[in-house]
Amino acid sequence: MGYAYRVFLFIVFIYFVLRVHAQQEPQITQYMFTPMAYNPATAGTSGNISVTGLLREQWIGFKDSEGNRVSPRTFFLSVDAPLKVLHGGLGAVIVNDKLGYEQNIGLKLSYAYITDFRSGELSFGPQIGLLDKSIDFSKLQALESDPIFQATEEKAMMFDIGLGVLYRVPGKYYMGFAASQVIQSKGSLGENPNYSNKRHLYLSGGYEYVIPDYPLYEVEPSVLIKTDMVSYQVDLNARVTYNQKFWGGLTYRITDAVALMLGVKIKQLMVGYSYDITTSKLGSAGSSGSHEIMVNYSFKLDLDKNPKSYRNTRFL
Repeated sequence: MGYAYRVFLFIVFIYFVLRVHAQQEPQITQYMFTPMAYNPATAGTSGNISVTGLLREQWIGFKDSEGNRVSPRTFFLSVDAPLKVLHGGLGAVIVNDKLGYEQNIGLKLSYAYITDFRSGELSFGPQIGLLDKSIDFSKLQALESDPIFQATEEKAMMFDIGLGVLYRVPGKYYMGFAASQVIQSKGSLGENPNYSNKRHLYLSGGYEYVIPDYPLYEVEPSVLIKTDMVSYQVDLNARVTYNQKFWGGLTYRITDAVALMLGVKIKQLMVGYSYDITTSKLGSAGSSGSHEIMVNYSFKLDLDKNPKSYRNTRFL
């Protein structure tokens, strides 16, 4: 327990050394419920077939000169399941991320090898993905005449891979590291023939603590650090769960936002909601905050049990 606590503090300390932040790939406040969004090693680790959907409306209030909405909107859908025959789990992720006149549609497939390690469980594995990026240049307004803004929608399809590792002691703590867009694949987009993905690194950790005198209450602090080695972003979260059914939490995204979250679990169904209060200059520029809804359905499907057969005594 002491070792896990020191590791968690070390992860938090990293940010205060770096002291910079930026939005990287699609922002998700409820990251603790969507681990497939950033770490392929989480595939199948819950032991259940898990389906998660999330809709995020970010920085609501931003519009272009014609009154059209240009603030980010993200839709995320993942499914993962354990598969004993492969000694691990499989997962798939679909992301539709729209920012102004740019849209990114991605499909990622993951495999995680899962094995016992010390007192916990170690998983690691690769991810392959396709990204369809498009920009509608015709909707952009230039201060001076420029041929690029007369073009129609431009698209680029890119292939890339990711890697992840996760160590977890169920009911106690977890630590993970992942990298996406590792090969930084390139594509042609408009007048830029060498557009390329940027490699992103993710460091995550969480700790589960049951209050001794109040065993129905569980406190889980967690952290997610993201970087493309140019800028960094850190989410610090503390969540309290009551009777394993109701939870509330607070996230602090350094120099960017404070987020409130609420949720409920009814049998196999979880529903969560978060609201980001913008603390950066975007707040005074017109942002009324960000809304996010998460839905998860998790169930077991035991395919290992063989149906029982009986012999008719007449043919013994």
